[in-house]
Amino acid sequence: MDIDIRLSPQKPALEARPLEKRVGLIVLATDHTTEPDFRRMVASERIGVYVARIFYANPTTPENLRRMQPALTEGARLILPGETLDAICYSCTSASVVIGDAEIEAVVKEAKPASIVVTPPLAAMRGLKAFGAKRISILTPYTVETSRPMADYFAGRGFEIASFTCLGFDDDREMARIPPASLLALAQAATAPDAQALFISCTALRAALAAPAIELAIGRPVVTSNQATAWNCLRLCGDEKPRPEFGRLMTMQLAAE
Repeated sequence: MDIDIRLSPQKPALEARPLEKRVGLIVLATDHTTEPDFRRMVASERIGVYVARIFYANPTTPENLRRMQPALTEGARLILPGETLDAICYSCTSASVVIGDAEIEAVVKEAKPASIVVTPPLAAMRGLKAFGAKRISILTPYTVETSRPMADYFAGRGFEIASFTCLGFDDDREMARIPPASLLALAQAATAPDAQALFISCTALRAALAAPAIELAIGRPVVTSNQATAWNCLRLCGDEKPRPEFGRLMTMQLAAE
């Protein structure tokens, strides 16, 4: 059957963007948590979240984490090729401290030179500074070997480490299976009496969901990896709306640097 298909003589005017703001995520192939967290905390009718996955193989060791660096440029290039992102986040806390924030920014900007690059430890540091916290406790799901660069990162940036606790996991898929409710008791035990805030590291942990309950229990601010990057990306997109259901950090402003 020969159907007559008519080409419309009219074309609609195009908007500059389908959504006003764009946030890119580079996540590990094994990541269960970042995308759901960013759907809850960042995505909206105004802000789009766009994701690329890069190869990663457990166990979580400094050597394996460092191996992701060459893939970051291509991962960034695959997110809306040829278009600018308002923020782009490499969602791996432990790899960011092993590779280095500046090194990650450089390789991501090879593909997205006009985009602002966010890493979880950098966002967490900004969050801790927003609270004026200088003496902190840190909780990670990692092994001692993988936790050590994290301790060095924050100590090297002027924070006093009141206590540092790790859980000994070396598989990020298992880290994602820790129930948020279980983090409450772990966080209480990990928080030193004289700590001004608690940082819960790892984008695999579902810690953003537990942050308000932990803050209530310990009486101090809690900063988590995905909560911090979501907060940082929202503020870079001009979104100042408080979201206390994800912790006190999501009510704070991002200080100019």
